[in-house]
Amino acid sequence: MILTSIKKKITTAIAVGFLAYLPMQANAWGIIGHRVVGEIADSYLKAKTRKAIKDILGYESLAMCANWGDFIKSDSTYNYMYNWHFVNLPAGLNKDGVYNFLETEKSPNLYNKIPELIAVLKKTSSTADEKKLALRMLVHLAGDLCQPMHVARKEDLGGNRIPVLWFNEKSNLHRVWDEQLIEYQQLSYTEYTKAINHASAIQLYNWQNTNLKDCIYESYTICNKIYDTAKPDSKLSYRYNFDWIDTLNNQLLKGGVRLAKMLNDIYG
Repeated sequence: MILTSIKKKITTAIAVGFLAYLPMQANAWGIIGHRVVGEIADSYLKAKTRKAIKDILGYESLAMCANWGDFIKSDSTYNYMYNWHFVNLPAGLNKDGVYNFLETEKSPNLYNKIPELIAVLKKTSSTADEKKLALRMLVHLAGDLCQPMHVARKEDLGGNRIPVLWFNEKSNLHRVWDEQLIEYQQLSYTEYTKAINHASAIQLYNWQNTNLKDCIYESYTICNKIYDTAKPDSKLSYRYNFDWIDTLNNQLLKGGVRLAKMLNDIYG
């Protein structure tokens, strides 16, 4: 009995360790980042939109539903959604190349799933459960859309296979952008939102009038710069934070503003 118990503990430990090691390309921003996007979006909702969202989510806020798309990875029922969180783009594309790729790539991805979710929310015949799933996933994917490493390269799993050191801790380029840059700021999601939610009128106009292809091209352009400035085994710390924090904050802010625009267009 003792040996059996020990074997079970060892097996469990190995399984947990293995799962922790698996590349998580489908995560974006981590919990704090996604909640920041949701909280920012909430501040730009029209009254009619806010009511429609409450009819679907009840008292679950956009910030609190924003991570549902990652949490449900623990349930194999939702495995079919894995590819929704990103779109892998080859290196070296110009704007027309990105547009052409998005138009011809038919497998489920970030670009082609967002319009489908919007369509479910607009459709009057959609069930309550269908609307709840679509809204939760739209909130989540709007965050993924502005995470540059979610339009990254297939061969390195969106930077997961590019090892770097983050303040001398082993990490990878994707994880730095998912979580570590944000966590380094030592702010709650509400504090973070208050710190960066100050878009100018010009920014609001430009960001709210950017189509989905341009949003992806914008993230793709940033992604290429990230690849250029962080090679394998780079040592990233204070200087990397200094160089990239404004870009990161702008991406979070854009995500929230654009999510609000999507929701206001559906319900407002």
